[in-house]
Amino acid sequence: MLSEIQSNEPANELFFSIGDEPALSRDEAVALINLPDDRVDELLLRAGALRKKYKGDRVGIHLLTNVRSGNCSQNCAYCAQSCRSSADIETYRWVAEDKLYQDNSFVHDNHLSMHCMGLSGMKFSDEEIEKLAERIRVMKAEGTHLCCSIGFLTEKQALMLKEAGLDRINHNLNSSRSYYPNICTTHTYEQRVENIHMLQRLGFEICSGGIIGMGESREDVVDMLLDLREINPEALPINFLIPIPGTPLADTDTSALTPAYCLKVLCLARLMVPKADIRCAAGREIYFKGREKELLTVVNSIFASGYLTADGQGISDTLQMITDAGFTYEIESD
Repeated sequence: MLSEIQSNEPANELFFSIGDEPALSRDEAVALINLPDDRVDELLLRAGALRKKYKGDRVGIHLLTNVRSGNCSQNCAYCAQSCRSSADIETYRWVAEDKLYQDNSFVHDNHLSMHCMGLSGMKFSDEEIEKLAERIRVMKAEGTHLCCSIGFLTEKQALMLKEAGLDRINHNLNSSRSYYPNICTTHTYEQRVENIHMLQRLGFEICSGGIIGMGESREDVVDMLLDLREINPEALPINFLIPIPGTPLADTDTSALTPAYCLKVLCLARLMVPKADIRCAAGREIYFKGREKELLTVVNSIFASGYLTADGQGISDTLQMITDAGFTYEIESD
């Protein structure tokens, strides 16, 4: 296949000669992410065919609630909530119950795909997990689908949340195994992988992806996606770095995050994990402005109304954007 990628064959012959579920080698994936920008349309054509096959024209919309903000013991370089961030953000141990339940009702009433919750922190006490489980029981009574990003759980704690009705857990790889120590040193990449496998054994759906633009190479992006292919998550979110003042990555040069390059990353994610919900998460409103139709040709999942500590496009504008691009938003919750 590598010779095909480097050839000048027409788009249809080039990409539709690949099997329905291509098992790209590392070299082939690197070749694809390095395709000249003027050949992005070929990638869009192939990735779009897989998106259409497995996801139709539907776009899942997720709403994110920051349940615990700031004072995190992890030192992730990109995060405004980490222990080495001086970003000016609101901090609290628990979001007000009214806010949490209102967000959940909004997801239910508007038939959005999922209510996602983020809790800053690396580890939690059993008492804290039970407090969260109590809130999950209340929200599940509305029939919403729930996902939680919550650091590292013990098996006992994970079972507590599963019993309460939690459907999915987010635990991103964020970058490649080799580049990860440049981003975080309070835990290892392998700890992340092991945590995901434990959650899968317990029957949780998995949401796992990464962040693009933190100084990693294109080969690092490929290596991360290869590991994600092995994990085979139900959802694969790709974030594009939003440098936040007060974080170690505040002055990162993001000029390489052109729409063409970002589309190549998303296409590669679709080609490598074709059945997953490929989500364009943070950075969508910045890096894809005016390119929404191309974006939704590849991805089938997005956030509305913000990303923990960063603002995002409001729900009304998000729905209009989806409609204008010729897609329909997905109704999942009961």
